[in-house]
Amino acid sequence: MRKRTIALGIAIAALAAGGGWYASLDKETRGILAAMPTNADVLMWSESQRDAAFRAMDRLPLLAQANEIAPSPHPLALPEGKPLTIPGIDDYLAKQREAGIVILQDGKVRFERYGLGFDAQGRWTSFSVAKSFTSTLVGAAIQDGAIRSLEDKVSQYIPDLRGSAYDDVSIRQLLTMSSGVRWNEDYEDPNSDVARFNTAKPDPGVDATVSYMRKLPRAHPPGEVWHYNTGETNLIGVLVSSAVKRPLAQYLQEKVWQPAGMEAKATWLKGETGHEIAGCCLQAATRDFARFGLFVLANGKAGDRQIVPTDWFAQATTKQKDIGHPGKGYGFQWWTYDDGSVAAQGIFGQGIFIDPKRKLVIASNADWTRASKGPEPAAREAFYKQIQARIDAGN
Repeated sequence: MRKRTIALGIAIAALAAGGGWYASLDKETRGILAAMPTNADVLMWSESQRDAAFRAMDRLPLLAQANEIAPSPHPLALPEGKPLTIPGIDDYLAKQREAGIVILQDGKVRFERYGLGFDAQGRWTSFSVAKSFTSTLVGAAIQDGAIRSLEDKVSQYIPDLRGSAYDDVSIRQLLTMSSGVRWNEDYEDPNSDVARFNTAKPDPGVDATVSYMRKLPRAHPPGEVWHYNTGETNLIGVLVSSAVKRPLAQYLQEKVWQPAGMEAKATWLKGETGHEIAGCCLQAATRDFARFGLFVLANGKAGDRQIVPTDWFAQATTKQKDIGHPGKGYGFQWWTYDDGSVAAQGIFGQGIFIDPKRKLVIASNADWTRASKGPEPAAREAFYKQIQARIDAGN
């Protein structure tokens, strides 16, 4: 759900010239760099280029800067459960071009598999799966008292938005993507907002996202129309950072990554003016994406700490807005299902599916043939239903 533009020319020049930076890289990273694309549009990369890039967005500092997120000193154990038999699984994984999949039930690993040369120790990029982490940090900031209310206006926390179409938009309306501000999220349109806001020159002294978003006109009254908008998730990230007075990655480490027992280091890519790209680009191990699902199932409680308000996930993972698809909706940066399940989703097959009724979490990373318009999304939805049915049947 998110196109990440990365400036590659300087890195390719460094590769061609050699020198100290390139010489300092390990052999695997050099190979990844050699396979990296020379243009900035992820939708134009070949499959092999994406295979290389998606596991290495944070390993090539000339491509993108990232803030690190340290793992927990006490990782949450994921014991082995009864192996889950899944008919047709090899064909499904191949057609999904799956890099990693972890299926947990009742906190135990029932299925785990890796592909595309990826493994359990690697970090794969999240794309818009990061949106659900960002919304969770809003809940943490409310719990901490740094954000007073979801009804507060966004411009109270981001003064540079005053006088713009966002002046009358609430935090709740940002979370539910119902600001009413005009936005084009067409990934295949080079003139869309989602394409242009990554490369637009920011106003002096203003965050890059804020600089672009404050120039957009209004299309609808706030709160009336749902419209998917990655730029607004980036605004949420700026808002949280401003409220808690520290970088988003640091706050994620303090409030989720370490308390929830994440086992491996993660990273979060930064935009041009230094804020983490809140709508995208969290790099983590597949098992830790799955652990986030367990954190949600635990209602945001880690040990004896309640990280978010006790009613947070009841709101966040419940349909707040109709999206025009029967059986589905949108919560606080979560895709909801009428059966009570919920999902975080990113382009090219990244996802965390959570089913509270079955205590089920399915974390998956992939490199689909297309960002979101190929055959893979429907096949994945069918796969979720297949796993639910297998569990209901006692398998």
